[in-house]
Amino acid sequence: MPPRPRARNYDPAKTRAAVAAQLRHVRDVVGGLDEERLAAPTRAGGRSVRELIARLPAEAAAADEDGRALAARCAELVVHSDDLAAATGLAVPYDRQALATAVRLLADGLAAKAPGGSVELRVPPFAVVQCVEGPRHTRGTPPNVVETDPLTWVRLAAGRIGWAEALESGEVTASGERADLAAHLPVLGGNGGDTAPGQV
Repeated sequence: MPPRPRARNYDPAKTRAAVAAQLRHVRDVVGGLDEERLAAPTRAGGRSVRELIARLPAEAAAADEDGRALAARCAELVVHSDDLAAATGLAVPYDRQALATAVRLLADGLAAKAPGGSVELRVPPFAVVQCVEGPRHTRGTPPNVVETDPLTWVRLAAGRIGWAEALESGEVTASGERADLAAHLPVLGGNGGDTAPGQV
């Protein structure tokens, strides 16, 4: 059995500030929504925009939460921000630190769910992790590489888009015979739930 990846440390103060900043972005967008848009369905378990807004944290985060718990809350907030954008057709800005935290937490979640060193997941500029059991890569260009952008990775990890769909659209590139992450996605709500938030 391959060793479990070492847990990343998340700075509580920085993560709390990122959550607060992302909440401000969301509130700026949803503050002027009309009834039709508030009633629109989202990708979040059939919830309406109104229901999804009600589930967002009312404040940045409790002061006693540790860095990992705050990072999980931040990842959920980024996922729901994307859900709101998709449901309303409005652009929701992303706080850079909030997006980075979500990407890193979800990449770490994949590495914990599918431990190993045969595939390298790259989500520039925020994360690179090795995952999936098999021959470990040690130097040079890895034989199995998956690369995507931050929002596509968040959507894949949260189950908002499927692996085949992301490959077909060109939002994900995958090279090498082991570079198929379909069996390990989504990260949220799957096995290894202690590494990422639950159902969102």
